[in-house]
Amino acid sequence: MKRSSLRSPAILSVLGLTPALSFAAGFDGAALSPLWGVPFAGLLLSIALMPLLAPSFWHHHYGKVAAAWALAFLVPFAAVHGLPSAGVQFVHAMLEEYIPFILLLTALFTVAGGIHIRGNLHGAPGLNTAILAVGAVLASFMGTTGASMLLIRPLIRANDNRVHKAHVVVFFIFIVSNVGGSLTPLGDPPLFLGFLKGVDFFWTAKNILPDTLFIVGVLLALFYAIDRWHYRREGVLPTDPTPDTPRIGFDGAVNFWLLAGVVCLVLLSGFWKSPVSFSVAGTEVGLPGLVRDIGLIAITLLSLKITAAKVHADNQFEWGPMAEVAKLFAGIFLTIIPVIAMLKAGANGPFGAVVSAVTRADGQPDPAMYFWATGALSSFLDNAPTYLVFFNTAGGDPAALMTTYATTLAAISAGAVFMGANTYIGNAPNLMVKAIAESRGIRMPSFFGYMAWSGAILVPLFIVATFIFFR
Repeated sequence: MKRSSLRSPAILSVLGLTPALSFAAGFDGAALSPLWGVPFAGLLLSIALMPLLAPSFWHHHYGKVAAAWALAFLVPFAAVHGLPSAGVQFVHAMLEEYIPFILLLTALFTVAGGIHIRGNLHGAPGLNTAILAVGAVLASFMGTTGASMLLIRPLIRANDNRVHKAHVVVFFIFIVSNVGGSLTPLGDPPLFLGFLKGVDFFWTAKNILPDTLFIVGVLLALFYAIDRWHYRREGVLPTDPTPDTPRIGFDGAVNFWLLAGVVCLVLLSGFWKSPVSFSVAGTEVGLPGLVRDIGLIAITLLSLKITAAKVHADNQFEWGPMAEVAKLFAGIFLTIIPVIAMLKAGANGPFGAVVSAVTRADGQPDPAMYFWATGALSSFLDNAPTYLVFFNTAGGDPAALMTTYATTLAAISAGAVFMGANTYIGNAPNLMVKAIAESRGIRMPSFFGYMAWSGAILVPLFIVATFIFFR
């Protein structure tokens, strides 16, 4: 393998990495105490409770809170395992996971924010249901983030003369920001990781289509019933804040071509196998991934340059939602390091009970348990590494998982994608949609308030799906 070294003396002296170049990005999670998960749990509780208990402080300092919890992991880790090891973990989490993740989200957020759906639709139950259905289809082809950013603004504008509309956004998160992205590797990061591991591009569409149609169909029916009840009970405001415009259409439509470019770059990084890689302080950065990330930056900058200011103004485009996701997920990606390591340790690790629970007495995988274990952890952890943990727990052989253990792989895939809807932090678009809705004056449920919605609607639905698809 041809490699280029980017280990500059400045970087090595700051991070203290020179003695640790042979130290792998992974480490023995079996030797860790569960107490290393406290910073991650603390960050999750901060996201859940501080907007309720100290809303003003949280609004102005959530980035500092996330940084404090990240340091609560990194500083003790450096003290116990050495500064070089802590530096390797930091660089690996940033280069291998966080930066590609945030660049893709930023590109989708920017490009979709440059497309304005002109005209004021009227948010009646039928139209709202149709928009959610269209979003569910688009999510598998332009990603849950792209579909969410494209449709959330016109959906909010369509309902801006409704009295109660938080339920519209909640179901939008359920359907468009999560479940709809389950059919292709473009839809959600866990499936893309499976694609990189060797799962066929159309495997998920062939094997999870019935599951997805069932979940989306029931959710659309429930939404229509709930929205119709609210619509009949409350009517609409006497004055529409955004009166009719002459016709429905798209402004900034050139961004659709840039959106196609994002899709092509993601696909390219999966199909292109190159022997060239660059070592950055112990983390290998492959040429396909580097080309993808540089391309995403270029597309983001190009979209900002060619999109008319009026389009951004009409979309009320601003960086607040993206900044919130970037800061909070930086903390999540760092504090999650020991949690994922402990899960990867398998049955011999601190979370061995979780791993053992997905295996039957005869040693065969239990698809139902894989569905719930992957889903439960994906509700609070990042669903991409959680997918990989259980993908490897089930054997890690894509050929066997796509055939002999197809039900198990389907359970892992569905659990990672579907149950990202259980909490605001289960999938990145959830927080982005919430932030956009709140910036438009919609009073969204709190962290636990949202979980009350998901617990009442999604969890019973997932139980039914378990008996139908994963027995």
